[in-house]
Amino acid sequence: MPRYPLKQLAEIKQKNLETAEINLRDKKRILEQEQTSLIKKEKERDLVKEHRIGKLEQLRDHMDEGAVPHKIEQMKQYLKLVDEKLAVKEQTVVKQKKKVTLAEEEVNKARRELIECQQDVEKMRLHHKEWEREMHLIEEQKEGIEMDEIGSAGHERKKTAISRQKRKKKKPH
Repeated sequence: MPRYPLKQLAEIKQKNLETAEINLRDKKRILEQEQTSLIKKEKERDLVKEHRIGKLEQLRDHMDEGAVPHKIEQMKQYLKLVDEKLAVKEQTVVKQKKKVTLAEEEVNKARRELIECQQDVEKMRLHHKEWEREMHLIEEQKEGIEMDEIGSAGHERKKTAISRQKRKKKKPH
């Protein structure tokens, strides 16, 4: 049977599939890292939030107790610093969420590429199967024609032999 004419293309499609699988795995790993980083940054932000809430309660308690204005002003200044730190932490969380979203988009894109490559490989597999079936049919037809020719040649020889025998019988010696 002849060699499959699209063998190289099928091999390329298979390599593309393998590359797409590796790419998807890498993108998922990056997504996991970004998600882990987001969780860490959210925890850091939450700690600052809790610290802020604690300082607010402490300020209220001091105000209720009638603490000196100087002490209250100091606490308010510190609270402003905590608010700034919280704003910075909140920004890092927002930025990290964007990174997670981008990583998710990359994973989805890699997944679509993988599916496309899988479909290409499957099309090549089906085409190869169909090609083999056609080659098998062509081989069977060739064998059939050869058998017919052999049969015809045999029949002609037999016919010729019979007609010679008839001629011999007709000729008296």
